[in-house]
Amino acid sequence: MIETKGYAAYDPNQPLAPFNFNRREVGPHDVLIEILFCGVCHSDLHTAKAEWGGTQYPVVPGHEIVGRITKVGDHVQKFKVGDLAGVGCMVDSCQTCPSCHEGLEQYCEQGFTGTYNSPEKGMDTPTYGGYSNQVVVTENFVLKIREDQDLARVAPLLCAGITTYSPLRHWNVGQGHKVAVVGLGGLGHMAVKLAASMGAEVTVLSTSPGKEADAQSLGAHKFVVTKDPEALKQVRGYFDFIINTVSAKVSLDMYASLLRRDGTMILLGVPPEAPELHAGTMIFGRRSIAGSLIGGIAETQEMLDYCAEHGILSDVEVIDMHQINTAYDRMLAGDVKYRFVIDMATLEHVNA
Repeated sequence: MIETKGYAAYDPNQPLAPFNFNRREVGPHDVLIEILFCGVCHSDLHTAKAEWGGTQYPVVPGHEIVGRITKVGDHVQKFKVGDLAGVGCMVDSCQTCPSCHEGLEQYCEQGFTGTYNSPEKGMDTPTYGGYSNQVVVTENFVLKIREDQDLARVAPLLCAGITTYSPLRHWNVGQGHKVAVVGLGGLGHMAVKLAASMGAEVTVLSTSPGKEADAQSLGAHKFVVTKDPEALKQVRGYFDFIINTVSAKVSLDMYASLLRRDGTMILLGVPPEAPELHAGTMIFGRRSIAGSLIGGIAETQEMLDYCAEHGILSDVEVIDMHQINTAYDRMLAGDVKYRFVIDMATLEHVNA
């Protein structure tokens, strides 16, 4: 086994703290990655606090991982020692079901293996995530990262980037489309950048007038304050697509009314309570509500290459490992633009 240092939540009510554990040995198709940076996703906080249920403690969060390969298995063909690599939200799947055969491992009919808090294949232990100094992953779930980039700003692309890229690609968003983005956070800021790069007219829908300058700097063409009835009236029936990234309870009915005929609202956030939605809003306009998860491995690689070619990176605040609990508090307060990323070199200075 490979001795590993990390940071874990030991129960839902205590701060994250140092945690020493073992990774599996590198198998024939595995790579060992020294983790350089790991993004902090809101899903990390939900899992650490057991807000979605099913958390196995201690849990090591983190699924926006960028690092360098330090060892490869005997049968590995796609990577070599010294390569930069990324790991996103999943580290395995059944690889035999129809979804996996179609490159849609995120919809694996047996359930994909999450980067953390999932049963590790063939072992009695759960998977442990990227708040750690190294990780072992089968090569089929490892992504290639280009060298000439700011790696801290690349890390959030492994979740926030692909979560917003996948629906934009699936619905063929592009030139001539009018796209609204709800929620200007980790996901929302990437949705703005990506949709604008694809040629869409992008509008940010926000309850906060103070976010207009930020929205414009990210590439948004318009900004609408949803608390202003007159502003909402101007965009009723206007949008082809709405990318809704909000995880809080909101009225989907109000947002759906902003869709044109045959428009689609795509849900990326998971509110704790069932949202409000009137059937009539959907029926009179033949509107659609859809959901989207992350992307498959091939699509995630496509997204990373697309972002590298178009100079698209996440806006981040780099933190030390010991600052993670403060980062969680700030994330709850909405005090981050737009993703915290942990410099994993700072883990070496933490005593377990």
